[in-house]
Formats: sequence, structure tokens, C-alpha cells
Amino acid sequence: MTNHLPLKKIKNPLYSEQIFFLSHFILTFVLKLLAHFYMKRTSFLLYCLLTLSYSLTAQNAEKFKPMEDINNVVDLTLDSLEKANTMRPISGSSRHGNNPVLFLVGNSTMRTGTKGNGDNGQWGWGFHASKYFDKDKITVENHALGGTSSRTFYRKLWPDVKKGIRKGDYVIIELGHNDNGPFDRGRARATIKGISPTDSLNVTIQETGEKETVYSFGEYMRRFIKECKDLGAHPILVSLTPRNAWDEKNPGHIARVNNTFGLWSKQIAEEQDIPFLDLNETSATKLESFSTWKVNYHFYLDKIHTSDFGARMNAHSAVETLQKCTHPSLKGLQDCLINITPSRCDASRPKGKPAVFITGDSTVKNEDKATDGMWGWGSQASTIFDTDKICVFNEAKAGRSTRTYLEENRWEKIYNSILPGDFVLIQFGHNDIGDIDKGKARGTIACAQDTSHVYRVKTKDKVQNQVIYSFGWYLKKFIDDVREKGGIPILLSLTPRNEWPNGKIERRNNSYGKWYRQVVAETAVEFVDVHNISADALDAIGKEKANEYYKRDHTHTSLKGAQLNAQSVAKGLREIDSPLAEYLK
Repeated sequence: MTNHLPLKKIKNPLYSEQIFFLSHFILTFVLKLLAHFYMKRTSFLLYCLLTLSYSLTAQNAEKFKPMEDINNVVDLTLDSLEKANTMRPISGSSRHGNNPVLFLVGNSTMRTGTKGNGDNGQWGWGFHASKYFDKDKITVENHALGGTSSRTFYRKLWPDVKKGIRKGDYVIIELGHNDNGPFDRGRARATIKGISPTDSLNVTIQETGEKETVYSFGEYMRRFIKECKDLGAHPILVSLTPRNAWDEKNPGHIARVNNTFGLWSKQIAEEQDIPFLDLNETSATKLESFSTWKVNYHFYLDKIHTSDFGARMNAHSAVETLQKCTHPSLKGLQDCLINITPSRCDASRPKGKPAVFITGDSTVKNEDKATDGMWGWGSQASTIFDTDKICVFNEAKAGRSTRTYLEENRWEKIYNSILPGDFVLIQFGHNDIGDIDKGKARGTIACAQDTSHVYRVKTKDKVQNQVIYSFGWYLKKFIDDVREKGGIPILLSLTPRNEWPNGKIERRNNSYGKWYRQVVAETAVEFVDVHNISADALDAIGKEKANEYYKRDHTHTSLKGAQLNAQSVAKGLREIDSPLAEYLK
């Protein structure tokens, strides 16, 4: 973030925004005096003409008053346009043979920052758009740039984008967040309110002396549309992404933009007979189903720019809305869509039967084959749960931490499968230790507080900026998601390791145990302390015999150890009088 450049002397003050309003003030004052004078000395008709002239002047003053910058975010990306262009794609360069290209035109909600690489923790939804399109049929190019309005994108970026557009391509246009502020200074990106094809304002940019004619938001949209059609492409208008702002007049609802840019984009789309996708409505409806805590983490640093969570949500909302649109020009693009249906993990569930989903790492799900091999306790779930009454889905995966379980979309499958009344057992910790930004890159910040940091994660598969959260934050996310779907989350502490300092089995009550309890205190989630229940049992068994309960190392259990931990889960559920205890054998 940088400050605005110092203002230079206005070369043509007649076009200055301030001079315009001063002139309006003087003119209206003179008109009122003339009206008063001529009321006594001339005809009533002349008075009416003067009054009408005053009225029109007042209307023009309001019309040409730029919209307030309600985002309150300083984004001077265009000041670094040369640097930004080193990171932006060459228009049409992704094209495979004669396949079409989907061009994305937008601002920072579609592509954040100068580099668009998430180095500030913010991501635009255009980054995730390509995963919803069959790359063998179409490619996606994100040409958006933070800080641009319809006016500045049209003048500074659109000419280069047009060079790569061919007949049969598609162009999604989502602009408006930045069509505010001064007309002729600073970021100088405001457009005239509305969709008038005739309104215009001549300005001189104070810092550069450059002269420019400014048009209405709707007129810029018309120009994008016409030039797309002239090239044989299919333009698509999209409403703005929602902000993290609540409607004061309608509690519980996200503020919409359906009386400004959303309305104007829809009106232009209808006028020009092109598709309109109401992304604002689709995403806002989703946000309204979330807790306030969850809504907040869909944004990062401010109330307009999205985190990776928000970017993913907006991308899915965009393609959902695209899929449902009935405009005939979208048929070809809709045929290229993939991955729209949310993935689930409960396909085998009989109708009407509740489920218990088990999440975790290798201590929950392991080889689970050879009698003399390594076993996770989830493989023994059928020994404690009555499977005639409840379905058991062991969705744990070896080597996963809370973070990687989420990153690999394993949690998403659980989330999409939860029905009201289902149970989700959440047990992690063994792999949340270790490197955060290199190697296996699965570590989390070691605490329970809501904290995060942007890391430059480097592994053999990727180098990418990424926001990493605390161990407790990931647990709270899982708990919140389950409750959102009407399920019952149950937190399980991690299984004990076969380490015996001072003749007693190791306990982690001052690290993970403490963090679990802090999360429990904050969320009031059901908690089964498997760690100490199993540790008590192993202390009673003794160090020598306890070796029979582990396999190959001090963490992974044998079949006997898996059965012990499963019994600890059952014991803990009964002790806390959990509703899930009703489904135990």
C-alpha cells in the first residue's frame, strides 16, 4: 500500500470536479435572483423557464457527483501497471488449437494485488475458475487486475485483452467495485452513475494533465459488449461479489448491490440481450447461512477482498449461476462445465439412517489388513457402534493434519455429506507438528487462538503463498461447519504415544491437551478425552506389556492397540452422556 501522489497544479481548471460544483453553486444563486426579479417584471412563462433551468442544473450536479468509496480500501495497483503486466497472461496464449477461451475481466475480487499471487493473503475467485471447465474443451484466462473500474479497465487494459479474442470465445465482465471516488485526481477511476448512453463529463487528470471524457457505468458496459460482439465473442455480465457488510434495515442479511451496479448490469444485459449472472445474490445467500465467525474468515484484511475460502465460494457461485442461466448463447460454455456437483462420502448410506463420520490420521485409519500389521481404531468402529442403527464412515487418512485434511478437500466431502442429526468425530494432532512451509508442509501454528500468517510454502509439488491458521482454528472450523449443517461435532483428543518418561506413559496435557480444552471452553463442543482414557489403561497395563499395543514405532497401533482406543472412545461417549452413546453396542 502506498499513499497518493502529491497533487500538481490543474492545467485546465474549467474541467476540474471542484470547479464544476463551484460553478453550479454560483449559477443556481444567479438563477434564483433572476427568477425573483422577473417574477415582477416579465411573464410567468419566463419564470417557469428559469425555474426549470435551475432544476436541471441541480439534477446534473447530483448526476455528476461521484459515488462514495464505501470499500475504504487503498488499492493503487494501477500505479504498478508495468509490474502487474509481467504477471498477467498474454491474451489468447492459453488457447489449444481452435478451442475457445474464456476471458475474465474484473478487479481485485477476481484477481487480487499487483501480482495476483496471494502474497497478502487475499485471493480473487478467478484463480479457482479454471477447475470448473474441461481443459480439453476450453481454457480460462484471468485478465482481471486489482484497483480497476469499468473506466480504467476499458482504457488501460481492454485494448490488449481484445487482441487475443476470437470468434466463439466467451468474456465474463465483473466490474463496479471501484467505480467511485474522484473523477479527475488520485485513482481517477469514477464513472457517472447509472446507464445513460448520453451522459459524459470532460475532465483533466490533475496529476498528469491528461484529458479524458468520462461516461456512465452502463455506457462502458455497452462498449465492452459491442466490441466483444464485433469480434464474434459472447459477452457475459456478472454482478459484483458481496462485501462483508450487513443490511441494517434487514437484519441477518448481507447488504446487496441490487440498486446500483447489480441493477445497472442487469439492465444493460437485458437491453443488449446477453446473459446476466447474479453472483452477488448467490454468494450473499450462502454467507447468510454461515455463522458470523465463518463469514469473517471468508474475507481477509478488509471487508471486500476475499480469503482463499471466499474466493473458492465465489468461483463456485459463479459457475452455479452460469449453469442455471437459460440464455441460449451460454449453451456451448455450459457444455464445458465440470466438477459442479459437490463431492460426498456417504453414497452407500441407506435412506433415513443416521451416520457417524470419523476424521483423523493414521491412528484412526491405517493399513487395517494384516493381523500383524498397523491398525487404526476407526477400523474397529463396528465393535463399538451398532451398525444396524447407524452408518459408520471412516474418512481418516494417514499422514494428515487438520490443515492438510482441509487442503486436500477431504473435509469438503464430509461437509457435503452431513445431514441433520449426524455425528462427526474429529481427532487430529499427531501431524500438526513439524514444518509449516517446507518438507511435508503440514504443520499448523501451535496454539488454540484464532491467528494466521501468510507463508511462502515450498514443496516438491508447488511453491505458493498460503494463509496458515492455528491448530485450534482448524478444529473450530470443523466444529462450526458440522453445526451449520445440523450435525453434532464431537472432539476427540489424540491417542497417546508409546513413550514412558519416568515410568509413566507420555501425556500431552500441556500442549495439545491444553489446546483441545481451550477449544472446548470456547465452543462448548462435546469432548472425549481419548488421550487420557487410553493412557490410564496403558499405565495400568505397564510398559512391557504396552509394547503389544503398538506396531513398528511409538505412534501407530497394532490391532490390539486399535481395539483399546476404540473402547476408550466408547467409554468416553458414555461418560459425557453423548447422544451418540445411544448407538453404542
